[in-house]
Amino acid sequence: MPGNAIQAEALSKRYYVGSDYGYKTIRESLTKLGIAAIRRDGSRRENPWRRAIWAIKDVSFEIAAGEVVGIIGSNGAGKTTILKILSRITKPTSGWAEISGRVGSLLEVGTGFHPELTGRENVFLSGAIYGMSKAEIRRRFEEIAAFADVDEFLDTPIKRYSSGMKVRLAFAVAAHLEPEILMVDEVLAVGDLAFQKKCLGKMGEVTSEGRTVLFVSHNMSLIRALCRRGILLANGSIVTDSSIDEAVSTYLRSLEEVGSQSLLERTDRRGWGQMMLTRVEVLGSHGGVGRLVTGDPARFVFHLTRPLSRMSCAFTIHNQLGDALATLSSAPSTAHDDEDRQLENRFECAMDELPLVPGRYRLDVTLKGRSYVQDYIEGAAFFEVEEGPFRGRPIPEEARGDVVLPHHWRYPTDPE
Repeated sequence: MPGNAIQAEALSKRYYVGSDYGYKTIRESLTKLGIAAIRRDGSRRENPWRRAIWAIKDVSFEIAAGEVVGIIGSNGAGKTTILKILSRITKPTSGWAEISGRVGSLLEVGTGFHPELTGRENVFLSGAIYGMSKAEIRRRFEEIAAFADVDEFLDTPIKRYSSGMKVRLAFAVAAHLEPEILMVDEVLAVGDLAFQKKCLGKMGEVTSEGRTVLFVSHNMSLIRALCRRGILLANGSIVTDSSIDEAVSTYLRSLEEVGSQSLLERTDRRGWGQMMLTRVEVLGSHGGVGRLVTGDPARFVFHLTRPLSRMSCAFTIHNQLGDALATLSSAPSTAHDDEDRQLENRFECAMDELPLVPGRYRLDVTLKGRSYVQDYIEGAAFFEVEEGPFRGRPIPEEARGDVVLPHHWRYPTDPE
């Protein structure tokens, strides 16, 4: 029987909003000391906006060696905080975690890389951190370089790499230097589709080799494909620790419950917040709200708090199993799009023929402005699709999948 690779007991992590934590210059530190010195009582004035938030609270779990576990939950649930504590990137406020084995982490773009060192030097640095000898690293180096596809840039400082290049090299290092425990966050979304496919293949190899994997993702199809066990977090606490199918089902139900709230009351969002989503309308051809018909026109309206420069809107349609079906984005625009000053604070996306089969669907919405993500909300809206013909053709009884496609047939005449 394999022992535990990870054991966590009552892990908690507290952060302060509005605090002055962080790196300071010598001048800033001396100024702060001078201000304290001239106060007669030596007291320290508290920032009135400073308040404590618990990223995670009393989280306990055990993971056996060789288990592949998916950690899921909405934005701000505490998923990344747990991985950072287990990876020794940050310390818990209270509680403890014991890890048995060499850990490889891929939590953020370029985590663990030194920006001034070259790609080649960072590979050897990462290997040394993993406890590998130079000979071991040299033996795997060509394989790492080939997988990352950054051969011509290996002797270029990492600070000159694009985000995609950093992710490719970081994943190649984490996957090929054979850590006994691999922790992967959502960073794979940064790479292009070809590289994501290559990563998934490598993740499949890693899991089949009996290594312990903790995987954080919003991609429920990917989570279900790779993991057998799921830990669902909400508000920094464990909601369920069960089979991956049960954890995903509970998570999707929770999105429906949260989706009934006003968008302005939602706290499970991320982004700079200079522009926020206030309301989503899903409109059918007959004026129905939230109920569409296969093959009929459909319109999606996204209301904002305010417009910003260089703004765009994108939404992803998910089926009721959480699988992403398509992402529609206003950027870049095409000749078929219209710029309308009368729209004021809203985006509209229209479909002449809705290509979705009957079922229930979810929208995740991203707003960008001034070149940054300003607002991202999972489950910003839900809608139903009712049965109808697509271009005059009824949906066949044996239909599978979630979409219908424009098509036509040529066929022989029936024999008499």
